[in-house]
Amino acid sequence: MAGEITETGELYSPYVGLVYMFNLIVGTGALTMPKAFATAGWLVSLVLLVFLGFMSFVTTTFVVEAMAAANAQLHWKRMENHQEEEDDDSSTASDSDVLVQDNYERAEKRPILSVQRRGSLNLFEITDRVEMGQMACMFFNKVGVNLFYFCIIIYLYGDLAIYAAAVPFSLMQVTCATGNESCGVEADTKHNDTDPCWGPLRRVDAYRIYLAVFTLLLGPFTFFDVQKTKYLQILTSLMRWVAFAIMIVLALVRIGHGHREGHPPLADLSGVRNLFGVCVYSFMCQHSLPSLITPVSSKRHLTRLVFLDYVLILSFYGLLCFTAIFCFRGDSLMDMYTLNFARCDVVSVAAVRFFLGLFPVFTISTNFPIIAVTLRNNWKTLFHREGGTYPWVVDRVVFPTITLLPPVLVAFCTHDLESLVGITGAYAGTGIQYVIPAFLVYHCRKDTQLTLGYGTVNKHRSPFRHTFWVGFVLLWAFSCFFFVTANIVLSETKV
Repeated sequence: MAGEITETGELYSPYVGLVYMFNLIVGTGALTMPKAFATAGWLVSLVLLVFLGFMSFVTTTFVVEAMAAANAQLHWKRMENHQEEEDDDSSTASDSDVLVQDNYERAEKRPILSVQRRGSLNLFEITDRVEMGQMACMFFNKVGVNLFYFCIIIYLYGDLAIYAAAVPFSLMQVTCATGNESCGVEADTKHNDTDPCWGPLRRVDAYRIYLAVFTLLLGPFTFFDVQKTKYLQILTSLMRWVAFAIMIVLALVRIGHGHREGHPPLADLSGVRNLFGVCVYSFMCQHSLPSLITPVSSKRHLTRLVFLDYVLILSFYGLLCFTAIFCFRGDSLMDMYTLNFARCDVVSVAAVRFFLGLFPVFTISTNFPIIAVTLRNNWKTLFHREGGTYPWVVDRVVFPTITLLPPVLVAFCTHDLESLVGITGAYAGTGIQYVIPAFLVYHCRKDTQLTLGYGTVNKHRSPFRHTFWVGFVLLWAFSCFFFVTANIVLSETKV
């Protein structure tokens, strides 16, 4: 279940961890970023991308510090339990031994300064994988824990809705285009959902048929337990990098050959709302950090490696988006960037067109069951009571159904991926990426001082250790929340 302390797993080197983190962050959100870039203008997009990348790095260091503090508390409790066992074994102590024991007990009531001198660094070693749910239980009160699970559940629902829409949308775009278009068709042709796809079937009908097939094939996994295997992760990562490399190279080649179509504006504030949500979603990794960081064999230079990762990710996002917005006109960029390369005038090799057009289908389909099971388990954890068990119907039918049904209904109603990603990132993403890490690090620092003494130094403490940074992150998060909400309200009012 989510939020449990689990085994560390197989260790790997810091640089392998860097690659894993890179692969986690650079996912579906990156495919929706070029259109958001073109809509908001290249200068505004660049500034916001760099700033949000910096903010994500800050909160990542907050989560790492909270992980170290949680490990310290676990290690200290084990030391106390071990001491109690030794005390029980020494029941035949002499009078002098009793005096020494009394002195020890009095010392125990004070902060563990002697322990800090000898091994405080070891106390903060990240050896146990403590998930964010477990850290919330350790550092938050009951209300805080429930709010944490509410936030992560909303985020996972948004994730599933994006996945459930992206796969049928990609299949519709590729198969309907194959049926009705040839290489001689004008590249700027725009389609409506009511346009024909196959015979009497409209494009929206094809989309919903694919959505039904997708749900019937992958939905049943929600009722069972699945986990992503190492080899499946390697395969999807390989496909991802081949696809991204092909898109960047093809865009550069087109620009180099004088086929540049894009003339993006410097700034267009009307597009900032979606850009913000897409960027937040595209830097999301905080909820999976315990699984990534804990197995790293050497954590001596962890903060530097994380910083290097963010620099590489920023560079990659910049390269992908700038090649896209100058290669293609802003109004011709698709919600899923891969679909821009499904055109015959862009890619003449049919195999490459189909690979790029169907790339989201393969990668997202492997992730959908994993996210669904994670969401189901979070529901179970939220309503679980100590010592209680769920009836079979509730456990095997009700929880999987409430997990699967809402995102499929959302995907049935809309396939506007840019808006889905933007709203998920702007609301639930803001909570997970900014609010939760800020409160976690604030409360873990207080708890560490109370439990281990005010002189304790966390070896994995964030470089942004001043309380100002916690307040700044929270202020930024709430400002963004109100900005996005006001923008949505004003946009709807104009319509």
